[in-house]
Amino acid sequence: MEGNSSDLEYGARDMNGLSLNSYSSGLQAQLQRDLDRQHLLSDRPRAGVYENVISEGVEGIEHQERYERLLRRAQVEDLSEVSGIGCLYQSGVDRLGRPVIVFCGKWFPAQNIDLEKALLYLIKLLDPIVKGDYVISYFHTLTSTSNYPSLHWLREVYSVLPYKYKKNLKAFYIVHPTFWTKMMTWWFTTFMAPAIKAKVHSLPGVEHLYSAITKDQLEIPAYITEYDMATNGLHYFNPVPTAS
Repeated sequence: MEGNSSDLEYGARDMNGLSLNSYSSGLQAQLQRDLDRQHLLSDRPRAGVYENVISEGVEGIEHQERYERLLRRAQVEDLSEVSGIGCLYQSGVDRLGRPVIVFCGKWFPAQNIDLEKALLYLIKLLDPIVKGDYVISYFHTLTSTSNYPSLHWLREVYSVLPYKYKKNLKAFYIVHPTFWTKMMTWWFTTFMAPAIKAKVHSLPGVEHLYSAITKDQLEIPAYITEYDMATNGLHYFNPVPTAS
C-alpha cells in the first residue's frame, strides 16, 4: 500500500551525490557560514542540523532552533487540556512493527482550542516516536467545519516540524475521506508538502487498514466502527495474506 520510496528520500540521495562545485559561490559561502555557526552550538547534534540544511536549505538551522524551543516548552507546560480530548494518541504498531499514530478529526475542536498548545502536544507525543519509522491513521469520520484548522496553521505546523518527521513517516492513511478532504489533500501535498505526497493513502473504510495494521493493534472510538458498519456493512474487505 505504501508504494515506492518517497520524493524526500530520493531528494536526499540526489543531494548527497552532488558536488559542491555545482553550487554558486554565494550559496557555498552561506552554507559554510551556517556550518561554522553549528560548531558554536555545542548542545545540538551535528547530524540533525546537517539534515535540516539539506532538506530545508539555509533556513534549516533556524527552523531547528525554533523546534527545540517548542520541544523544551512541550516538556514542561501543562497540556492536559489537549491530551484530555483524546483526539491524538499512539495505537499499537503496524504489521512491520512501526508505531501507529491515530488522529480522530471529529474530536479535534479546532475553533475552541489553543492551537499553540495543540502543536506543543503534537511535538511532545511524536518527538520520541519519529526517531524511527512510523505511520499515521487519520479518521475523517463525521467531522464538520468546526473541526477544520486553517490552512495557515497546517502550513505553520508542517514548516516547524524537522526533517525526521517527513523522512520517517512511511504512510499517512486517511479513512472515510470526503470530496473536500481529497481536494484539500491534493492541494496541500502538491503545493505545500510534496515530500509526503506518495505516502498519503485515502481509504473508504476501516477494514482497508487491516492489510497494514492488524485489528488488535488498532484502537479507535466506537463511533468510527459504528459509522463504518452502517456505511460499508460487515466484512467488506479481506486483506491479501502476506508471505511468511
